[in-house]
Amino acid sequence: MIIGNREFDTKNNTYIMGILNVTPDSFSDGGRYDTIDAALFHARQMVKEGADILDIGGESTRPGHIQITDAEEIGRVVPVIERLKQEFDIPLSIDTYKSTVAEAALAAGADLVNDIWGLKYDEKMASVIAKSGAACCLMHNREKAEYDDFAADFLEDMRGCVALAGRAGIRHDKIILDPGVGFGKTYEMNLEIINQLELLHQFDLPILLGTSRKSVIGLTLDLPADQREEGTLVTTVYAVQKGCAFVRIHDVKKNKRAIRMTQALMREHCLMDTKR
Repeated sequence: MIIGNREFDTKNNTYIMGILNVTPDSFSDGGRYDTIDAALFHARQMVKEGADILDIGGESTRPGHIQITDAEEIGRVVPVIERLKQEFDIPLSIDTYKSTVAEAALAAGADLVNDIWGLKYDEKMASVIAKSGAACCLMHNREKAEYDDFAADFLEDMRGCVALAGRAGIRHDKIILDPGVGFGKTYEMNLEIINQLELLHQFDLPILLGTSRKSVIGLTLDLPADQREEGTLVTTVYAVQKGCAFVRIHDVKKNKRAIRMTQALMREHCLMDTKR
């Protein structure tokens, strides 16, 4: 898969998408990187630690978040994207569900649109992405966690996202799927979909898992957002084992190490199987 100027071997590797929130109110790191200098400092740190993509978000999507205007979101993300493009040779993702924000970010140099509504919130989003030729990540989401059959309904929702992309002219090799942990799901559903990530392989598309510091970890371990690192690492290991191509995380260094160790063990296991 090509994202920006880089080729990703999505069949054999798991890559890190580092989270760069330039917001004052994100659930985990709100206000820490909402100036250009602070954002650049953090981006530099993540690149040094091994991030493969940087995902820039200008509006918090935490539960109960307050929606901001398109203009305000553009004002937050575009200057950061422009500076990142000047300083780093790394693919950039824009975390937005609004077509006007996506269009401005793509014009500023973003290489991927990460849409938490999987093209279903803004009817113009799919055509903006198709016209740009950029990659996209389509996340599963619902307004309410109401399903007749969770697994079947989840897959039908994902089929709808992929169909929207296809009708708009987004190439199949430009699409990533995200199961949407923490969005439109109960605690039990979040655990279920992490446990059944392989369901998404039927679409023959790369999978991104985003669980970093999320409430499913906090509820399981009874811990606040700033103490969910170990739980996040476990889900990263699980993502590698389940064949995910990307993980979206806050802490690059330790997750990178967890990926390398898991991949080494899996390769050794494959070598042992071939020798038997």
